[in-house]
Amino acid sequence: MTRKKYALVGTGSRARMYLKALTDSHADVGEIVALCDTNPVRLAYHAEQLQPATVPTYAAADFAAMLDERQPDCVIVTSMDVTHSDYICAALDRGLDVITEKPMTTTAERIAKIVESVDKSSGTLTVTFNYRYSPRNSIIRQLIAAGEIGTVTAVHFEWLLNTAHGADYFRRWHREKENSGGLLVHKSTHHFDLVNWWLGEVPESVYARGGLRFYGPENAAARGLGPRPALSRDTDPATDPFHIDLAANETNRRLYLEAEQADGYRRDQDVFAPGITIEDNLSLLVGYTGGAHLTYNLTAHAPWEGYRVGFTGTAGRLELEVVESSWVRPATTTIDPSANDDGEQADVRPKGARILLQKHWEQAQEVEIPTGTGGHGGGDVKLLDDLFREPAADPLGHKAGYLDGIRSVLVGVSGNKSLESGLPVRLADFGLPLEA
Repeated sequence: MTRKKYALVGTGSRARMYLKALTDSHADVGEIVALCDTNPVRLAYHAEQLQPATVPTYAAADFAAMLDERQPDCVIVTSMDVTHSDYICAALDRGLDVITEKPMTTTAERIAKIVESVDKSSGTLTVTFNYRYSPRNSIIRQLIAAGEIGTVTAVHFEWLLNTAHGADYFRRWHREKENSGGLLVHKSTHHFDLVNWWLGEVPESVYARGGLRFYGPENAAARGLGPRPALSRDTDPATDPFHIDLAANETNRRLYLEAEQADGYRRDQDVFAPGITIEDNLSLLVGYTGGAHLTYNLTAHAPWEGYRVGFTGTAGRLELEVVESSWVRPATTTIDPSANDDGEQADVRPKGARILLQKHWEQAQEVEIPTGTGGHGGGDVKLLDDLFREPAADPLGHKAGYLDGIRSVLVGVSGNKSLESGLPVRLADFGLPLEA
């Protein structure tokens, strides 16, 4: 089999999974032929990690030249969300395949540009929704598709980001909605895609409420926190639970701290510093073409991290609860939420996942969840196989295409529009394709 040639644009932390796969577990079927980024320090770091291979690096302004010179078969896009559509369209317009991190893009206008490029391109566009591949989420899809609870009439989905992981979105470029689309687009895209996929239905309407209730200078002042520095590194780690030390981790030090001199980007802005334009509390009501509706809530400052989903159907109920981190230490210098959980609350809020199925007039039964190795319970391995190896049987439809990307992003975009207007929004009004 001829190895496929890949170029990657966007060499932040999200790039690592793909680069590791193509230089290790999937090196037999693919190779990295070029790296591209706005920051030469990050480029140099990743190029060094690929040793002994020598991979040419390109500045973002030279993206087109990279495509012409290196002739990749596929481009992997892991750059800042707002830039996704630029790279996706440029690659598709050359007939190349594209793999993009979620969200596919951030606005309806950018979706329209992608649709135009897809329509005239011989290349394909794949969106990497890795949560689909998690065994627990796959079981939910199987149970619903098998009719175990009849026709789903309502879904309630609550996602909790803790004060380690959730806070991190308010330190980085994500804190500005023009870069990320806000958490409704950047983060919740994962969740909206899961519901779309679980139900096998198309979202139709969205009504949203939310705001910035915890982070930001006004909230800090209201709680009497006093003046804050611009950067989290400048707070006292002994007293400030939001203190972050990028120098304490080699990867963060080299990818971000040492890269500041090149472009001025600060990875550790204080979560209460000015400039935040995204929300930290969000609630949505989403209607589906098949008649089901979703009530969705996202909190970005919870004391524990995980999610709960309940599906009510005509024949019963299905429930999933996942605890990813049971608590956050009162003072921490890590940005890895899982590192904050040392098992001290194992008997109170144990980490792990539980699925309960209860049919009408029957007692509840727990559904076994298989365990796998690697990220997302083994889901990441399956995702990478789907991306880089020959297509395998996919009865659950794990692999997501650009229509899945459109549906998930448009729920978030509609939510943002509803937040601005205070009115419900119909997805069809954007004039974008939602069904094949």
